[in-house]
Amino acid sequence: MVVLNKIYTRTGDKGDTALGNGNRVAKDDLRVEAYGTVDETNASVGMARLHATGQMDVALMRISNDLFDLGADLCRPDLDGDAQAEYPPLRMVDAQVERLESEIDAMNAALQPLRSFVLPGGSALAAHLHLCRTVSRRAERLAVALARQGDVNPAAVKYLNRLSDWFFVASRAANDNGAGDVLWVPGANR
Repeated sequence: MVVLNKIYTRTGDKGDTALGNGNRVAKDDLRVEAYGTVDETNASVGMARLHATGQMDVALMRISNDLFDLGADLCRPDLDGDAQAEYPPLRMVDAQVERLESEIDAMNAALQPLRSFVLPGGSALAAHLHLCRTVSRRAERLAVALARQGDVNPAAVKYLNRLSDWFFVASRAANDNGAGDVLWVPGANR
């Protein structure tokens, strides 16, 4: 169980922070940028949940929890040292990716195929889900860059890739199963 009885520690006052394995890095380190952007994605999910009900809200809550798992995964380098760690690090698993895929397929089954790109908007929930999509895409780009440099769990990158797809399909579902989508009209304002 996590106990937080003191919020500030002053240990980062000089611009560094501790990773999950205790190593200290600069606060603008690519790993910190990656899991910080996952946290930003989660804050966007919280905003979307203000407009969600029923199964959509339940799914977003599940994703919110997954995003904390993902942040814990990304803040802990040294995949090879997992077996020797005093406490097993929390890592994303393929089952979390597969759940997103299953939910995407279920939502997509009710949608008509797209004939144009979708602009962010329609309902308030759809607009917030588009914001979630773009922030999660940025988190994915940072995680991919981090993976090129070193230790990143492949399931973490796959999860982020699938998550932005989930947000896109969910935005269409939130727009009356696509009927309320705002479609791009190329060159409409020339």
